[in-house]
Amino acid sequence: QAQLVESGGGLVNAGGSLRLSCKASRIMFSSYLMGWYRQAPGKQRELVADISSSGRINYSDSAQGRFTISRDNAKNTIYLQMSTLSPEDTAVYYCKAARVGDVDFWGQGTQVTVAS
Repeated sequence: QAQLVESGGGLVNAGGSLRLSCKASRIMFSSYLMGWYRQAPGKQRELVADISSSGRINYSDSAQGRFTISRDNAKNTIYLQMSTLSPEDTAVYYCKAARVGDVDFWGQGTQVTVAS
């Protein structure tokens, strides 16, 4: 069974930065589309950014220009560098691995709280 473990969340002041990490195990990591999602209280889970196996990147409108997603296939890890954070970014951030013909795998999430 695949395992995704997020880390790096925490409490930060508005305008600050955080770097999230997601380490995957028991999957052929390099062949998966990897993504960051978030879910704020009372809201649906939404895509933040994803990065394909070939390195193509997609950002949500809210993440564009402030967040950077990257992957290190040698370490089976993806990252999300977040800057200029605002209270609206407060959410649980989840990592997802997806591949055509396979089930999606999710991590347990890491809490990000941005204080105003």
